[in-house]
Amino acid sequence: MSSSKKLIDAIKDKGKNIESEMSFFEHIEVLRWHIIRSVVAITVFAILAFTFYDFVFNDIIMGPKNLDFWTYRMMCKLGALLNLDGFCVERIPFNIINTELAGQFMLQINSCLLMAVALGFPYLLFEVWLFVKPALTEVERRSASGFVFYATLLFVIGALFGYYIVVPLSVNFLANISLSTEITNQITIDSYLSTIATLTLGCGVIFLLPILIFILSKLGLMTPQFMRASRRYAIVIILVIAAIITPTADVITLLTVSAPMFILYEISIMVSANVLRKKELKEKEFYNN
Repeated sequence: MSSSKKLIDAIKDKGKNIESEMSFFEHIEVLRWHIIRSVVAITVFAILAFTFYDFVFNDIIMGPKNLDFWTYRMMCKLGALLNLDGFCVERIPFNIINTELAGQFMLQINSCLLMAVALGFPYLLFEVWLFVKPALTEVERRSASGFVFYATLLFVIGALFGYYIVVPLSVNFLANISLSTEITNQITIDSYLSTIATLTLGCGVIFLLPILIFILSKLGLMTPQFMRASRRYAIVIILVIAAIITPTADVITLLTVSAPMFILYEISIMVSANVLRKKELKEKEFYNN
């Protein structure tokens, strides 16, 4: 009798193992299709960027190098309005060169891919949401229903801030550093493109801080009390991050980049406090009932 029971238990355990293995492979299959659709979306946006590459290169990539760039024009107007000498950008003294045989070809490929990632970022977030959504409870789904919209909005604001504020300030500062008249700034296209992309996309990602804090607060890994107590350390970390993403020694540029990050940190505290308040309210209702 005991041997037959052992046999039945073994068959049940085997069935559970098969079921779990099927569930695992089903999740892998679902993830595979999310990845495939994301790759297809990036490819479509890359083809679109390739089709309009003259605009992408001349107006977007080379924009911060031209004196008629929007930021430089606004700086000149602000300098004239406030009578600030030297605030208007009058020259950007460096030449862009190519040192590789396939350099310009790779420039076109890399810049199209970077544009595709930037344009396709909302869709990538949407695919992430579709993959995570089935594992959430109904309450969690409702509370995170605006994830794609708010994350996209913050990323776009951050990318625009990086492109129109951080990039031109950094380019202007670095281009006008001159240690000797014997040195001519000849910048490789790879260095220029990587600087533009890093500052733009880096600011976009940094502006997602409130979304990250919201998720950590939902998981119980972050509290507003901890963030308020750690504000002094956060200031130091923000200044370090700002110094990393802005390769300049200009204090004005450093403060310009770090100021929105300070604001984002305070907004993140309010987001975490709101999550905690709703959680405590639900617990209170549960125990009262």
